[in-house]
Amino acid sequence: MRYYSTRGGAKTVTASEAVLKGLAPDGGLYAPAETIKPYSEINLPGGSYREIAKAIFSRFLGNYSPFEISHTVDSAYNEATFDHPSVTPLAQPADQLNILELWHGPTSAFKDIALQALPHLLIAAAQKSGDDRETVILTATSGDTGKSALEGFRDVPGFKIVVYFPEKGVSEIQKLQMTTQEGKNVYVVAVRGNFDHTQSGVKQIFSDRDLTLRLEKAGYRFSSANSINWGRLLPQIVYYFYAYGQLLSRAEIREGEKINFIVPTGNFGNILAGYYARRMGLPVNRLICAANRNNVLSDFINSGIYDKNRSLHSTLSPSMDILVSSNLERLLFEITGHDSERIAFWMKELNEKGRYSIDRETLRELQDLFWSDYADDQETQDTITETFREYNYLLDPHTAVGKNVFTKYLERENDRHRGVILATASPYKFTGSTIRALFESNLYKEHSELELIKILALETGTAVPKNLAELEDKPVLHRQVVDPAEMPEHLQKMLINHRE
Repeated sequence: MRYYSTRGGAKTVTASEAVLKGLAPDGGLYAPAETIKPYSEINLPGGSYREIAKAIFSRFLGNYSPFEISHTVDSAYNEATFDHPSVTPLAQPADQLNILELWHGPTSAFKDIALQALPHLLIAAAQKSGDDRETVILTATSGDTGKSALEGFRDVPGFKIVVYFPEKGVSEIQKLQMTTQEGKNVYVVAVRGNFDHTQSGVKQIFSDRDLTLRLEKAGYRFSSANSINWGRLLPQIVYYFYAYGQLLSRAEIREGEKINFIVPTGNFGNILAGYYARRMGLPVNRLICAANRNNVLSDFINSGIYDKNRSLHSTLSPSMDILVSSNLERLLFEITGHDSERIAFWMKELNEKGRYSIDRETLRELQDLFWSDYADDQETQDTITETFREYNYLLDPHTAVGKNVFTKYLERENDRHRGVILATASPYKFTGSTIRALFESNLYKEHSELELIKILALETGTAVPKNLAELEDKPVLHRQVVDPAEMPEHLQKMLINHRE
């Protein structure tokens, strides 16, 4: 399998080159350049998570050896990194309510699924390149990617990781997870602004040729742990297959029966993995894109107009507070038949005017598979409350958005296909929002989120993930704050000063 840029301005590359580069030189994203092989020989009903992962990885990582793929999967998904033997267990609080729990990794968020594998993919890619420069992983995060990436790359030889996050755009728990991160090769920097400012700053660094050359002379090269990196997206395809296999094993569906997946999403990577699973032949009926009040994706899927010229709202589901969904570019590339000229034009329009409009045929292709709506904060709170009272099951505010939107889908569409809601984080990562929904009090105002963790556990009788329970004993190690415009110069000084 080879890869090329969604914008058509770069030559095809191998899988390892796509993983190592992260972003194509022309600013596009790497996408498969060859026909994607079907999954027919994958043993879904009885296959373990690792068996399915190895089978899927092998279809996309053409120049990785079987040993490298096995080593990556076995190192990423084991009892030392995930607290559940199924890695991504399918919970069923009630009949017809299936919730795929993606938060059993070391940071209690779905990003762990990909970011436990990516360091191993990058190490192998760096070795294949024959380039002995140190790799700097640059990451912008709206909350969960940052900690997962820091944990995945902590003290990995030959790598440094720099994580930027919006200073006031993440939960207290998410911020503490990042700013208390240990490791000799990790850097955590807060950015004055929102996630879009942060993400734009990282993209500016990648496209700054002068900065790249200066850091190359200092012995560094850039790569990315964001979902723009194909090595981040690929591991997420696996849990769609594994969820389907769990339903088959329970005899809740028949072989070949289509199901719906409901995905809370901001940057579009999580749901795009479902699209690629369908391209491989997984029987997916609809992919339901659940957005919060920052409903730029819902508006786009329903109208064909992508318009980021709007206010960014701070919501109870902060990891979805995003107005520029980078991975949408890959989807448009696929459904236009790899029309890189159109993609380049639309992305240029987005960059210069803040909006673009797709043609009717592309919109029809989009709507044939995707359906979307959004939930505001009150609906999110109500869903957390109702789900716990009715099923004794705790939802985090992002997964609650998914469940609320799925309810709307069922009310409006005559669709009897079984649905699987992707649970993207532990509710203990967002204790303030969860407690605010469950209890008629001002607890969420009167206590810190660390204190609320204990209260939530006591009041609901649920278990706190170990990594979150240990947070209060960890010192804050990272306190740097920069303006978006300062990011390139600050990065250069930080890395070169460290080298010296």
